[in-house]
Amino acid sequence: MRRSVRAFVLVSVLATAAAACGESPAEDAAPAEGDAAPVDLSAFDGAVRIGAALSETGKFAVEGRDSRQGYDTWVRWVNEEYGGIRIGEGRYGAEIVYYDDESDADTAANLIQRLIDEDQVDFLLGPYSSGLTTGTSAIAEANNVIMVEGNGTSDTMFERGFQNLFLVATVASDYTKSAVEALAARGVRTAVIAHEDTTFPTSVAEGARRHLEANGIEVLAIEKYPKDIQDVSAIMTKFRNLGPDVFLGGGHYNDAVLFVNAADELGFEPDAMLITVGPSNPRLVEQLDDDVEGVLGPTQWEATMAYEGHWFGSAADYAAYYQRLWGEPPVYQAASATASALALHLAIEAAGSTDTDAVRQALRALRADTFYGPIAFDERGVNTAKPMGTIQVQDGEILVVAPDAAAVAALVYPRG
Repeated sequence: MRRSVRAFVLVSVLATAAAACGESPAEDAAPAEGDAAPVDLSAFDGAVRIGAALSETGKFAVEGRDSRQGYDTWVRWVNEEYGGIRIGEGRYGAEIVYYDDESDADTAANLIQRLIDEDQVDFLLGPYSSGLTTGTSAIAEANNVIMVEGNGTSDTMFERGFQNLFLVATVASDYTKSAVEALAARGVRTAVIAHEDTTFPTSVAEGARRHLEANGIEVLAIEKYPKDIQDVSAIMTKFRNLGPDVFLGGGHYNDAVLFVNAADELGFEPDAMLITVGPSNPRLVEQLDDDVEGVLGPTQWEATMAYEGHWFGSAADYAAYYQRLWGEPPVYQAASATASALALHLAIEAAGSTDTDAVRQALRALRADTFYGPIAFDERGVNTAKPMGTIQVQDGEILVVAPDAAAVAALVYPRG
């Protein structure tokens, strides 16, 4: 193995900013509410050590929590249900070392270097967001450490020729494809786009513009805004005055809240609202209630989709297992995280080793049907086998409405 087999205890470290500076994390740091108890790995032949920097605090704390629970779902399953990662004749337990990247790119990069140099992890799992994944994956590449991820989808990351970055999810430029096609079929003719001026939202917006124009929908205006914006009323006022059929917002969870609240306050009532992150999360429905009715959103995965595989069973089976662990249903960010860990796990088993070159080759050759959908990586390291879905909030429920093969309900347009 590339590094020696290590201790037989599950490591879950929550680091503060001091960790990025090389200080030890506080020993009494409290785990996030609902954290799984440490798993005893003493029955295994050894352990595969994996590292992850995730947002426990800051802008991406919601998505970071979901991602961590997704990773920990795999850890619990592989150790307790599956019997460990099979390497040759041995069974190896999984352990993940976590640090809080505070939703900050510099902190995330420093922590990834720490995971490699000090914690000596065998592999890495990605953070949440393209902004954080861009820098952390560069650190991984420079150190020849594989990173598998599902929540950093900006197309530009996969134009760098990296050999060690693998994405199980659909790339950002195709996030809106199925929704735009469905809206075009219902007679939509005009649209406006607002997006955060960072990598992921920009990739989503550029892809959305292409999909809109390809489907004969005129883009009346595109507005970009700075990271961590607190007020989008000026943008939404301009869009209200243009009177588009569709508003498309590219950002993250907090941006979805701003878009919906501003539209409600300003009387901006387009026939459709399509927002990239948020609508597929039950927390947004709870937070905004009727204001989010009829809003559309892309989704990498939903429990109702007809995906299944040898590991975890069907999408519904995975959702039930996750619910038992965490007391809440999984959002797609959690499923993407679990699928990332699973893809790495399958590649290690196929390689029969934790050697980087062997596992990389196994990832490139991987063909698997899973609860998350099909996984097969192209030469960039992108999973091109899985299409993107679209959900709509209908009577408080989050229902898949596109593409037709995955839909469980008809898209409501106008949204009313």
